Amino acid sequence: MFPLRDTIPSRSFPLVTIFIIFLNSIIFIYEVSLGDQVNKLLQVFGVIPIYYTKAFQQDPFLLISGIPPLFTSLFLHGGWLHVISNMWFLWIFGDNVEDYTGHVRFILFYLLSGIIATMAHIILNPFSTIPTIGASGAIAGVMGAYFILYPNSRVITLIFLFIFIQLIEIPAIIFLGFWILIQIISATMTSGVTQEGGGVAWWAHIGGFLSGLLTIFFFKKRR
Repeated sequence: MFPLRDTIPSRSFPLVTIFIIFLNSIIFIYEVSLGDQVNKLLQVFGVIPIYYTKAFQQDPFLLISGIPPLFTSLFLHGGWLHVISNMWFLWIFGDNVEDYTGHVRFILFYLLSGIIATMAHIILNPFSTIPTIGASGAIAGVMGAYFILYPNSRVITLIFLFIFIQLIEIPAIIFLGFWILIQIISATMTSGVTQEGGGVAWWAHIGGFLSGLLTIFFFKKRR
């Protein structure tokens, strides 16, 4: 399934959503320009779970130096497909959530979702030496918020059935429910894989989604 757009227009200009998309795109272009040197960037600004595990066990004071990557990792990506798919999902679901929260609260909500998502990945992959990067966790939070706020919305979706392509409207609650179900199944089936060989941070997606579900009403815009 590939979502094209939702059916609820935003009542306000999604300034922050567009800015986040722009910022992620510019940073990714910079990553590409680094060539092989990009690995050094990811080691510094990505989140490496084992660092937090060792710091917590040996000297919790060292966790302070691990705070900046919790933010910077949300704006780094590992490839064109990674950044394009993330920004596309943010474009579809972010404007309505920003409309609900307002611009400033949306920034705080987005960052909080991303940090909680990253913490979920660290807790469930404590010995991973692979830098965790990407906006997926934060965007999963946006999707979780959309799931709660706009369950009656519909997502216009391309369905690929072998050589046939079908365009259908799927209720948002079903589309997003299916999406999080896939994340849970994938996380369960690949448990431990991300600790050794990298891959998708499924638990970050789940943590971000749950964060969006549980915290969105604390960010409601004052009217």
